[in-house]
Amino acid sequence: MGEERWTVLRSARSPIGVSAGLALLAVGEGLLRSGDPGSSLAVVLLLALATTLPLVFVLGGGRERSRGVGAGAVSAACVLALVPFRALTLGAACAQLVCVYVSARAGRPLLSGVLVVPYVFVALFAEHDDTRIVAVLLAVLASAAAATGVTHHVRSTALAHSATEQAFADTLLEHAARGERARIARELHDVVAHHISMIAVQAENARLTTAGLPSEGAARFLAIGDTARTALTEMRRLLGVLREDADTGVQRRPQPGLGQLLELLDEARDAAGSATRLIVSGPVAALDPGVEVTAYRIVQEALTNARRHAPGAAVDVELQYGEDELAVRVRDNGPGPTAPGTPGHGLLGMRERAATVGGTLRTGPAPGGGFLVEARLPVHAEALA
Repeated sequence: MGEERWTVLRSARSPIGVSAGLALLAVGEGLLRSGDPGSSLAVVLLLALATTLPLVFVLGGGRERSRGVGAGAVSAACVLALVPFRALTLGAACAQLVCVYVSARAGRPLLSGVLVVPYVFVALFAEHDDTRIVAVLLAVLASAAAATGVTHHVRSTALAHSATEQAFADTLLEHAARGERARIARELHDVVAHHISMIAVQAENARLTTAGLPSEGAARFLAIGDTARTALTEMRRLLGVLREDADTGVQRRPQPGLGQLLELLDEARDAAGSATRLIVSGPVAALDPGVEVTAYRIVQEALTNARRHAPGAAVDVELQYGEDELAVRVRDNGPGPTAPGTPGHGLLGMRERAATVGGTLRTGPAPGGGFLVEARLPVHAEALA
């Protein structure tokens, strides 16, 4: 029952349904007027159909020219019914208003304005008062319909542009995230390869240097070495292509770590011409190479953002070593974030890097002013699992 009702509603809203409904309304009103001796039933019925049925071309999904012709036919028939015959029906008036609104909604305000102009002339020069009153009402209502249609058109166009811009921004962010993940994979490639190579070397050394090693233990050490070498080969096969992409030709250097942080701060200080200091607290300890690369890159990106969005602002870089995690904080004393919105590529990249090693990253206004980037990264290698 519900599906049948929905089908009826959809058919009623179709161009043919609307035109037929208004035509029946106009014909019914014409039949009621047929008792007037001054009215011809045939003329009234013909005008009732002429003022409503062309609406199907206006509401249909045909060409723009056919919709314009349909709107012009409805308007001409309505003016003809109003002035000489004084037989304009309510259904015809509704069809005229629909034509004006649809034309304006479709982005044709000039056509909708042209459809209103005849009623203005009729209101000014009509001989009969009742005709003049009807013309004034139609001119006012049609103007309101045109204004409403133009408003809806402008709003829908703005929403469409906004959706397009948002889709474009999302695409850019997605491409930036993919590029950042590729860079992360290239940087961690060396770190992971080093660990796997050490497994293979230590297994081989243990097999060859352990005195009195049973044959079963030697076989297991040999299997460990073979497995590590196979894993290293497969990893290079899968990730090695990332080292031969658009960065081909760029000089390869060892991956940076926290040992190169002072050099990074000196470069940032020289580039920005502002105070940049490093604050270290807690017992300094050697970290997993992947964590050090991540911490270095987060500080590097945070300094770049501070130089771009808060030029001349002083920046504090703080490393707080704990038992289980390393806290990295980069704070500037600039104006802080302007307005909430979609995070930029740099912030997304830092968040991707922190998540890669099992850490977290938080960005936002700093207490007392400025902008704060705070990352918490695991210290022990087992915390990365």
